[in-house]
Amino acid sequence: MPGSAVRKQNRSRIVGAMAAVIGASLVLAGCGSTKDTGSSSAGGGGGSGKVGVILPLLTSPFWQSYNDYVPKMADSESVEALKTVNSNSDPSQQITDINNQLNQGVKGLVVAPLDSAAIEAGLDQAERKGVPVVAVDVAPDKGKVAMVVRADNVAYGEKACQYLGEQIPSGKVVQIMGDLASVNGRDRSEAFRACVKKNFPKLKVLEIPAKWESDTAASKLDTLLNANPDIKGIYMQAGGVYLAPTLQTLKSKGMLKKAGQDGHITIVSNDGIPQEFDAIRKGEIDATVSQPADLYAKYGMYYIKAAMEGKTFEPGPTDHDSTIVKLPSGILEDQLPAPLVTKDNVDDPKLWGNTAK
Repeated sequence: MPGSAVRKQNRSRIVGAMAAVIGASLVLAGCGSTKDTGSSSAGGGGGSGKVGVILPLLTSPFWQSYNDYVPKMADSESVEALKTVNSNSDPSQQITDINNQLNQGVKGLVVAPLDSAAIEAGLDQAERKGVPVVAVDVAPDKGKVAMVVRADNVAYGEKACQYLGEQIPSGKVVQIMGDLASVNGRDRSEAFRACVKKNFPKLKVLEIPAKWESDTAASKLDTLLNANPDIKGIYMQAGGVYLAPTLQTLKSKGMLKKAGQDGHITIVSNDGIPQEFDAIRKGEIDATVSQPADLYAKYGMYYIKAAMEGKTFEPGPTDHDSTIVKLPSGILEDQLPAPLVTKDNVDDPKLWGNTAK
């Protein structure tokens, strides 16, 4: 999750330098009830070898939690994972990080792409070296990956829309969007917008493009609230980066009212971090969609091991309550479950946000 003019310039330079994609995508599908094709196509390390793990950033509690889960899940899946590398919200740095890991001789890569288009350059580098890649959280627009491990981000936007629409009969709502260079930002934004238009026509959607940046979210929300003090709802596409600045901005304006109080602004978030759960318990926000940081780490390791062993699978339901789908690009994606969390189920011990440190 990561936006300035510099970043756009970096992205343009990266995309312009990309090589053409070579060959067809390795089709790696799920486990359980999906069919193992029994393919013996060679993976990067014949099932063994070091695996590089590249993070998009570490300024979000969500990614901090994912980072904590990586070594635990690597151990449980018998994967030799190297120490994680932080690309620090820089797409060009992420390509450099991929190249550095390949030069260290890794046999597999688990990468959380910052930019759905720019990542192709790094994927091409890995393909040329015969090293399989599993993408976590963000699907690349192009390039070869063994599997995308991700929740259904369209459902994120739809769940947020449905919750707000049921709570607010009419009025203005704002969605604080992610980076639209990321498929996650696009999916959530478009789904929320379309759902409101179709199901809740009395709601007016105002939008803040915040590029996964907390400072941008805070400053633009402040400006928007000055012009629209009658906002009734907020959809934050990433609680990890937007929760604190949103609550602080509302508090500074005397607009942070607890659920049940007059003037309360209904707030729905995405991520499922412990801080969001605490905010739900306090009545500061109303709901969040729990993005499974633990399962991202677990199945990132599962699929990279399978890819290194040369295994292939098919789309369909898995044995871990998810469904593998084929994206328009031909890439397979394991869409993990992401439940809506409200005051009614916020204390559920099965939610990873209640077990994370």
